[in-house]
Amino acid sequence: MWTPVGRGRGHGRALTAWASAAAHRGLLEPRRTPSRGAAATSRTLDRLYSSADRKEKIDMSRFSVENIRNFSIIAHVDHGKSTLADRLLELTGTIDKTKNNKQVLDKLQVERERGITVKAQTASLFYNCEGKQYLLNLIDTPGHVDFSYEVSRSLSACQGVLLVVDANEIDLKNADPARVEKQIEKVFDIPSDECIKISAKLGTNIERVLQAVIERIPPPKVHRKNPLKALVFDSTFDQYRGVIANVALFDGVVSKGDKIMSAHTKKTYEVNEVGVLNPNEQPTHKLYAGQVGYLIAGMKDVTEAQIGDTLYLHKQPVEPLPGFKSAKPMVFAGMYPIDQSEYNNLKSAVEKLTINDSSVTVHRDSSLALGAGWRLGFLGLLHMEVFNQRLEQEYNASVILTTPTVPYKAVLSSAKLIKEYREKEITIINPAQFPDKSKVTEYLEPVILGTIITPDEYTGKVMMLCQARRAVQKNMMYIDQNRVMLKYLFPLNEIVVDFYDSLKSLSSGYASFDYEDAGYQTAELVKMDILLNGNLVEELVTIVHKDKAHSVGKAICERLKDSLPRQLFEIAIQAAIGSKIIARETVKAYRKNVLAKCYGGDITRKMKLLKRQAEGKKKLRKIGNIEVPKDAFIKVLRTQPDK
Repeated sequence: MWTPVGRGRGHGRALTAWASAAAHRGLLEPRRTPSRGAAATSRTLDRLYSSADRKEKIDMSRFSVENIRNFSIIAHVDHGKSTLADRLLELTGTIDKTKNNKQVLDKLQVERERGITVKAQTASLFYNCEGKQYLLNLIDTPGHVDFSYEVSRSLSACQGVLLVVDANEIDLKNADPARVEKQIEKVFDIPSDECIKISAKLGTNIERVLQAVIERIPPPKVHRKNPLKALVFDSTFDQYRGVIANVALFDGVVSKGDKIMSAHTKKTYEVNEVGVLNPNEQPTHKLYAGQVGYLIAGMKDVTEAQIGDTLYLHKQPVEPLPGFKSAKPMVFAGMYPIDQSEYNNLKSAVEKLTINDSSVTVHRDSSLALGAGWRLGFLGLLHMEVFNQRLEQEYNASVILTTPTVPYKAVLSSAKLIKEYREKEITIINPAQFPDKSKVTEYLEPVILGTIITPDEYTGKVMMLCQARRAVQKNMMYIDQNRVMLKYLFPLNEIVVDFYDSLKSLSSGYASFDYEDAGYQTAELVKMDILLNGNLVEELVTIVHKDKAHSVGKAICERLKDSLPRQLFEIAIQAAIGSKIIARETVKAYRKNVLAKCYGGDITRKMKLLKRQAEGKKKLRKIGNIEVPKDAFIKVLRTQPDK
């Protein structure tokens, strides 16, 4: 269902789309419907512009500013954004219509394996409507909250969005599009009569969507006669051509051979190639203001293409465009190569991947057990897992990830410490550096304001889950007869690991969850050490709330017991706060039956054999090395499912 939403004068419009959960059977009535002849002509002209086999460069001067629309598709995760993008690509002739067109814009292996979008992708569509040729620049965005930074960057290059809302399968008994329309009208003040009902899966009414885009989203406000002003909103790295920058032109023109400068680095480059993504790279003669495309200018170093940078012509400086607010990491984890000889290769891979995902923060770190590595900051646990998977798939890098943690703060108690740290309030991203209670006045933990929308029959279970995570209820509102919207203040460390999975499990998948940063609050925090046969495992040190220390320590010990392979000697796994042991598990030793050769005889003979075996195992326990499998580091902090 598509709905226009005014955002103030000159700020563009938004269209809201309802689609089915399978991506998605739906619903929509347009304001004007082109004739069948016009539609056929549109498809014919579209294919002339967008054939994958086209060798001649496209003349982008054909598209005046009035005939350009830049828009994104946004929605909750798994609501059919990629399926809708596939249909739009087919309808405009950008790709051939086949049964294999699934997640065409999801180019990463991790996206296809997980069935989610983790990286915004751009495609330029050529579409004929009522005799006019339009250039529609589409950006398909991720839906998971961990990738909201990708969405914010995409919106900077757009004048409007398509908001896809799941109204369920229309042929199912529980489908009720009218009820969902009323929810949106009540919560977001979007008139229900302006919504468009579509089926991205079946292709129903998709052509009307494009017409609505043309009618309701304004063209970009740009000036082609002004000097070049281009915003870098994304980039990728090619080992042969260097950095490929995705740019949105706000003013001017750029073409091959132009000398451009970066407002951030002040370096000068010569443009080697410009073009549009269709959805693959399609070189053009020039790019004009109002258009979105790519630019290659011989940037060889990954640090040269800063996301949010402004590019302009050499000797024609302009006022830099507002960049992007730096992403705020919500989860930190240590990353180390399995073999230290692979450190340089892993360093190169991390640098190249972070230019493609600039929301990841990187700090050098080292560990006695694991050697040199990095402390990485991510927007969430899924973000961390996807980053690790991309390292393995795209760069053939195998790494060890330590248990994830969130950034805590400590207020120092003495002037000497304040002088030493050069600030009164320090941030702790590595649990091993957590200061002792005697050195601080108070500890602070990050909190978030979470919004949960759930069917009312699951309200009790959801509230119990939130209470178990130390959440404080702030608001509760019925958005219709069947749906409840709950707002809770959560400690970040309570929701960052497995809260989302638990919420989906107890609500049969119907509850949705989103959150925003809400600052810090005072908390009773303690550092919990994990010991193996009395030896501290620095990589498994974690920070927990005092009230949950025993339960968390017990869960970590149990999971570590399941992860560690048995040895010829007994392994004691202990969770400790200071010198106090709060939980323990034991991995039993392999034991040879030394009495097998005794077929009777004196009991003293048997006792002698057993005593000798016990002494040998005691010696082994002192000198034996315990190897912790790399997957144990991320497993041990996952708590048991909430009952």
